[in-house]
Amino acid sequence: MDQHTSEIVDYYTLRYREDQRLSARPQARLEWLRTTQLLRDLLPGPGAHVLDIGGGTGEYARALTVDGYEVRLVDLVPSHVAQARGGQPPVEARVADARALPDADGGYDAALLLGPLYHLVRRADRLQALREAVRVTRPGGQVVVAAISRFAGPLDFAATGRLDERLLDEARTLLTDGTNDPRIGFTHAYFHRVEEITDECAAAGLTDVVVHGVEGPAWPAAEAAAGGPAQDAVFAAALDLARLYSTEPALIGASAHLLAAGRVPPR
Repeated sequence: MDQHTSEIVDYYTLRYREDQRLSARPQARLEWLRTTQLLRDLLPGPGAHVLDIGGGTGEYARALTVDGYEVRLVDLVPSHVAQARGGQPPVEARVADARALPDADGGYDAALLLGPLYHLVRRADRLQALREAVRVTRPGGQVVVAAISRFAGPLDFAATGRLDERLLDEARTLLTDGTNDPRIGFTHAYFHRVEEITDECAAAGLTDVVVHGVEGPAWPAAEAAAGGPAQDAVFAAALDLARLYSTEPALIGASAHLLAAGRVPPR
């Protein structure tokens, strides 16, 4: 395990509660609601075999299991795997690196990469993870990939009143360099432009790639309204716009997260 990978494992083991992430804030709740909706639209029907690569503590895997899917989870962080196995319903899970999956070729109807690309700062590593997801998915199957938008951090800081001069400088840097500076509070990460995630999926062999904006363009308004009298109305409006503008090219990059879906071609 290289130093960056070890630091990422330490971050999620010692400093961050992944199991609480999707319920903590308006942005996170929008991410959860829209991602689960999109997965139900994009994946084959219940009964399909799904590999959840980098599936964390199993929130999405459990939701799919309840819906009738056969889900196996792999994650780099041992404590995440233990939580996935110990949840209700329990998820079949094991420790593995997205770049070197222990699974046979074509063994799944669909594969999810809803986290690994966040932390692979080198394009070569991201392509390797994508190619592994393609490898383990049958021809005609779907691969669904999440990425953090290039603009997520600055928009979040602005919505919550934290965009100081130092973070504004970081926002300027992100216009040309998507690599996160771990010193500002997150671990090693890469933030994508829409055209980058589209290109990387195609380079890994996926066809018919479509990119969705997950939280939609009004998620910063939901963050700014949190705790105020209009918070429920603003959240509901943000969710409506996230659905309406899911694939609107001019607005996709305004979401905090991007979700790309592509098909595995015949081999």
